[in-house]
Amino acid sequence: MSGLALLGLTALLGFGAGAPLCLSRQLRMQGDYVLGGLFPLGSTEDAALGNRTQPNTTKCTRFSSHGLLWALAVKMAVEEINRGSTLLPGLRLGYDLFDTCSEPVVAMKPSLIFMAKAGGHDVAAYCDYTRYQPRVLAIIGPHSSELAFVTGKFFGFFLMPQVSYGASVDLLSNRETFPSFFRTVPSDRVQVAAVVELLQELQWSWVAALGSDDTYGRQGLRLFSSLASTRGICIAHEGLVPPHTPHLQSGAVQGLLSHVSRAGVQVVVLFSSAHAARTLFSYSIHCGLSPKVWVASEAWLTSDLVMTLPGMAQVGTVLGFLQRGTPMPAFASYVQTRLALAADPAFCALLDAEQPGLEEHILGPRCPQCDHITLENLSASLLHPQTFAAYAAVYGVAQALHNTLLCTASGCPVREPVQPWQLLENMYNLSFRAHGQALRFDTSGNVDMDYDLKLWVWQDQMPELRTVGTFNGRLQLLPSQMWWHTPRNKPVSQCSRRCKKGQVRRVKGFHSCCYDCVDCKAGSYLRNPEDLFCTQCDQDKWSPARSLHCFPRRPRFLAWGEPAVLLLLVLLGLTLGLVLAALGLFVQHRDSPLVQASGGLWACFGLACLGFVCLSVLLFPGRPGRASCLAQQPLLHLPLTGCLSTLLLQAAEIFMESELPPSWAGQLRGHLQGPWAWLVMLFAMLVEVALCAWYLVAFPPEVVTDWQVLPTEALVHCRVRSWVSFGLVHATNVMLASLCFLGTFLVQTRPGCYNGARGLTFAMLAYFVTWVSFVPLFANVHVAYQPAVQMGANLLCALGILVTFHLPRCYLLLWRPDCNAPQFFLGGGAGGARERGGGGDEETPSKNE
Repeated sequence: MSGLALLGLTALLGFGAGAPLCLSRQLRMQGDYVLGGLFPLGSTEDAALGNRTQPNTTKCTRFSSHGLLWALAVKMAVEEINRGSTLLPGLRLGYDLFDTCSEPVVAMKPSLIFMAKAGGHDVAAYCDYTRYQPRVLAIIGPHSSELAFVTGKFFGFFLMPQVSYGASVDLLSNRETFPSFFRTVPSDRVQVAAVVELLQELQWSWVAALGSDDTYGRQGLRLFSSLASTRGICIAHEGLVPPHTPHLQSGAVQGLLSHVSRAGVQVVVLFSSAHAARTLFSYSIHCGLSPKVWVASEAWLTSDLVMTLPGMAQVGTVLGFLQRGTPMPAFASYVQTRLALAADPAFCALLDAEQPGLEEHILGPRCPQCDHITLENLSASLLHPQTFAAYAAVYGVAQALHNTLLCTASGCPVREPVQPWQLLENMYNLSFRAHGQALRFDTSGNVDMDYDLKLWVWQDQMPELRTVGTFNGRLQLLPSQMWWHTPRNKPVSQCSRRCKKGQVRRVKGFHSCCYDCVDCKAGSYLRNPEDLFCTQCDQDKWSPARSLHCFPRRPRFLAWGEPAVLLLLVLLGLTLGLVLAALGLFVQHRDSPLVQASGGLWACFGLACLGFVCLSVLLFPGRPGRASCLAQQPLLHLPLTGCLSTLLLQAAEIFMESELPPSWAGQLRGHLQGPWAWLVMLFAMLVEVALCAWYLVAFPPEVVTDWQVLPTEALVHCRVRSWVSFGLVHATNVMLASLCFLGTFLVQTRPGCYNGARGLTFAMLAYFVTWVSFVPLFANVHVAYQPAVQMGANLLCALGILVTFHLPRCYLLLWRPDCNAPQFFLGGGAGGARERGGGGDEETPSKNE
């Protein structure tokens, strides 16, 4: 059976009727450590404090069911901790709960009692309160920000930890002013952000903002105004509801409502205490203010003072954000049990015998109204979210005390009583759990909790709070659950129609949301909605006519998906595939006379370098970066140098065997074989490395953005800082290609032997044709396509060398195996051919001759 059902059953049985209860006597319990509590168990009449002329006792008349339930939630949490073994095993928590009457004057009396020396009623004056032991260890409460401003500074002087379950003003997060203040509700800054996002989502840009003339209302309005102004929300009128001064209040409130009515707004944001909200709505109903949408702050959204006001159903639509509390199913049963026990004379007699007096001779009755309530008075407030906040506050203090005492599962070490300031040290950034929910105090003493958007839906004489949205950093609405006072659609609250795209607002009068729309010309835009003039676009941006903002120039570079790049990638795949096929074929036949005559391991190394030349083209497509710009030329020319150096060695052998006397050729060949050949290639590559290093250090290419060459785009490309250094990077390869060409161009091939000189000659011709053609083409093509030209030149150079020199040898290996014989190649036998590839370090004179 649910807790609400139990409450109803108990009400039928008659609990709470007849003789007074002893519920007020359950507001105190002794323990090893005592928690003080400040709760709005009652409230004063509006004029009660205004007519006060002596600092005497203030009588609280009205009863607050919310305050009593919050106090019972604290009592329930303390009893749970005392029964359990997880927190503070072997220790007993106590509590001492007082009524604040929702007035700072009343709240100061129990605050003084809390700070009295343990066992007494006086607050002693000392120079140093380090060893001072007050009656309580920490304070739970108060519920309102107005009271927290008073008590927070008082307790902060003594560094007494204070955990509020309802005070939400953002200024309470100031650690310099309130060093010992914590709360189990979010700051108003979160609530204000939710309200502003709600106004934006519903397109309400023309609103009135009102607040109570107290700290809570003024700070709420300040936060709302500052945030709303940055989100394009105009405040048609901003005002404060005056405090409880009847002789001045009537005219001030009526004037405030008159301003709201003349502003023509349909939405009013009201950050107010419950008393001020009741006052405002009383005059609003009396004056006949047209129905509006009232966006409520959490302080009055659930207040009985406002909900029970006659005529509230006619004020319009009321909605606001309410902290989402964790459900506490057992709380209703606990309240039923407490009330049932309070009606039991035997329990009350036992309570009087066990508990000391309530010190009513000092502070007066704690809660006389609590002893004359019925279950029906409490059932409507059982699900209030601040109930969990009060419950969680106890667990936060208990966890901090558990950590301070260094308690374990078996118990807590014996030590001197903990001072409040010692407990405070362990509350900063404290993580704890309450009813299964993980909570954490941040450095400002706040916790993160979600909000529910609640809408008043009237049922008989009281509104039902219907959830129509949530806010957890982002607003999510349930439009199907919303109900408006307007007959058809949601209300519209705008002073002027929204301007079309490309129009600037020309303000009429004093309010920035009342305006005429004027077109912005091409090349200009509206920087902010509040601007009166169009702003010219910056150089790096552009805009069409009638634009609300300038568009950034879209970066333009050689993208991977462009047709030219796709064709070049196909060519890359073809070339790289042929290179890998040739390399694989050469490796497979590495001991054959043909491969040995082609250079052996040199040829394999040259093909591998040729593959890297092909892969270097992948640095050119895509958005240029510093790394890719620096790597483009070195990663092209270094592998190309390795390839050309192997061809140069091949050309040198052909030249010596064909053009020099055999005795000279035999002597020189020894210097071009084995380790000497690799040293030649290493020397060539080191020279190229030196040139590339000088190029990168002295004149490093840089990524630049050109705003002028394209009309609506920004060209991002690698800029060459020195064309001379760019040309010198090619110097090594040009020198190698020239020597190779000169060494083979006029060589006469012996009859019946393979003409290797011809292949080398055509390979060098392919190299020169490619790079000579590259220069004028690169200089005259549009800058946007220069990377594509470099890609094409790299691939054509590699493909030319491959087709003219390597592929004919692959043809012989595959389809003319009869030619794969030593006598078909210059140098005669296989031994001499093997020596060309570096397969042996010793010469074989007979075969070389």
